[in-house]
Amino acid sequence: MKNILVLNGSPKKNQSTTMYVTNAFVKGLEASGEYKAEFINISELNVKKCLGCLSCWGRTEGECIIKTDDVPMIKEKILKTDIILVSFPLFYFGMPGEVKCLLDRLLSIMNTYSGQLVPEDPKAPLHGFRYDMAGKKLIVISGCAWNDDKVFNPLLGQLDCICGNDGYTALFCPQIKAVVDRGGNRLERYLKRYEDAGTEFAASGCLSAETKEQLKKTPFSAAVYEQILTAYWAQEREAGGLNK
Repeated sequence: MKNILVLNGSPKKNQSTTMYVTNAFVKGLEASGEYKAEFINISELNVKKCLGCLSCWGRTEGECIIKTDDVPMIKEKILKTDIILVSFPLFYFGMPGEVKCLLDRLLSIMNTYSGQLVPEDPKAPLHGFRYDMAGKKLIVISGCAWNDDKVFNPLLGQLDCICGNDGYTALFCPQIKAVVDRGGNRLERYLKRYEDAGTEFAASGCLSAETKEQLKKTPFSAAVYEQILTAYWAQEREAGGLNK
């Protein structure tokens, strides 16, 4: 049995709309009978902030000097698991603070920087991994309320630096909150796409270009989505007393 470590980076924990998609994808993975998932909410962990001391690259190379929180446990799980799946909503064009704080503390996984130039090969990570990551798969699932997936480009840039541009699988879900809020058959069809994608990933270890294009399709047209947002913000302003 292979292991999936699901790190939920939403402060809303299981109420996260992105987790709807993540749960569907994991359901597809587990349907193969070859995978078993463990779910961890990052916001429930004790994660102290990185000190920026770079001891993990020098004096205590490969090890963070902070030993009194949950990061050593998470690092051990990452090094032992087969699939690392990180799920979070897009916050201000990047990952939420809880996720970034944990990521900072995992710098010891990367090789010590010794002045190398940025590699010309976009498939190459900037630092490379200190530990043997061969065979491991990294999947990032992120949802947002925007109308298309271009707002994920800053996040993609960071992931490319860490993993190289083919070192991970990214599934981005624009308009996710609107489709979850409305529920019904549209949501069922939307989630079925991701469940099927999980099944495909379990079988082949990757997703086809056709599947990726299918997953990128937004549930609502731009015109309809603009109407949805106009009504939503009017309701929010009314609830806050701003229209009185």
